[in-house]
Amino acid sequence: MAFDASNVTVNAWRRENGRVGVRNHVLILPVDDISNAAAEGVSRLIQGTIAIPHSYGRLQFGEDLELHFRTIIGTGANPNVAAVVVIGIEPGWTKIIADGIRKTGKPVAEFSIEQNGDLETIRAASWKAKEFVHWATELQKEPCPLTDLWVSTKCGESDTTTGLSSCPTVGNMYDKLIPHGLTGCFGETSEITGAEHICKSRAATPEAGEKFMKIFQAYQDEVIEPNKTSDLSDSQPTKGNILGGLTTIEEKALGNLEKIGRTSTYIDALGPAEAPEQGPGLYFMDTSSAAAECVTLMAAAGYVIHTFPTGQGNVVGHPIVPVIKISGNPRTLRTMSEHIDVDVTGVLTREMTIDQAGDALIEMITRTANGRNTAAETLGHREFSMTKLYRSA
Repeated sequence: MAFDASNVTVNAWRRENGRVGVRNHVLILPVDDISNAAAEGVSRLIQGTIAIPHSYGRLQFGEDLELHFRTIIGTGANPNVAAVVVIGIEPGWTKIIADGIRKTGKPVAEFSIEQNGDLETIRAASWKAKEFVHWATELQKEPCPLTDLWVSTKCGESDTTTGLSSCPTVGNMYDKLIPHGLTGCFGETSEITGAEHICKSRAATPEAGEKFMKIFQAYQDEVIEPNKTSDLSDSQPTKGNILGGLTTIEEKALGNLEKIGRTSTYIDALGPAEAPEQGPGLYFMDTSSAAAECVTLMAAAGYVIHTFPTGQGNVVGHPIVPVIKISGNPRTLRTMSEHIDVDVTGVLTREMTIDQAGDALIEMITRTANGRNTAAETLGHREFSMTKLYRSA
């Protein structure tokens, strides 16, 4: 009997804004690269907190700065975060980030280093972080519908097994859960090259399809065409994809789109780190195809679980969002089994159907939401990579 998710509940945290989180982090969030040391200093002192160092946040402007703010604010606003301590070099941008996160209703405190120094900032921020940890650790889980979750997807280190097994597994999950109210997301703009006409046809409305094509064409015109070589700028397919038997970006794109299933249609096309606003359903997001960048952008948009099909064995994780790895490659299960959460090799040996594989993924999503650590979490993978649009001033 197929897994019936229509009335499945998970024990999770219902946040102040009504969203459901499956983790309960107290986040120490640096606004800029030179605030990393202070944020990590607080995290070392106060157990139960997590700092997310990154490389940017100085002398950015225009759309690039807007994306930086959207990513940092979205990361703090993610429902997997209970409370946030924001640390920046100066008070102006620090307040912008803190105020953006405050709109969710969760506790936020901000500290700036100028005219205080690292030591005083760490001292003051540590007291607040300690207070937040005591508060957050007493928050109680409650039963929440599985389909209240926001679940994103991207694939990595794809090979010939990915489009035949692990990507269709995610698609089957979406086909089953989205009609019951799940919010989903896929992206990887460059990796749809050669199948963009198929992606456009999967839009729920002509407007959504045209919006996707505008995003896709802009990437082609502004990035690919000025820099392309015979194999899409010596980047797509990647060397790992080629080693795994994929010879063209078109082959890769067709496997990639298996992640949106057979019946699901996307209702909007989003910018990087942009939160969906049209209610439950599937969304496309303009993202890099690089694993850490893509997962970071989707987490910043509010997705709380990430499903990650892999063939050759991508090991990426994320600091606040559990990343579920799915693979149908028997060699990867033999050599890298510690990284895989859902084994769908049976699809290739015909011992498992795609329908059964989808049920197995839904079960793993449920277990992860209920508290099971993913392989990436257990192995300490906390990759966080900001997307930068152009050179700093």
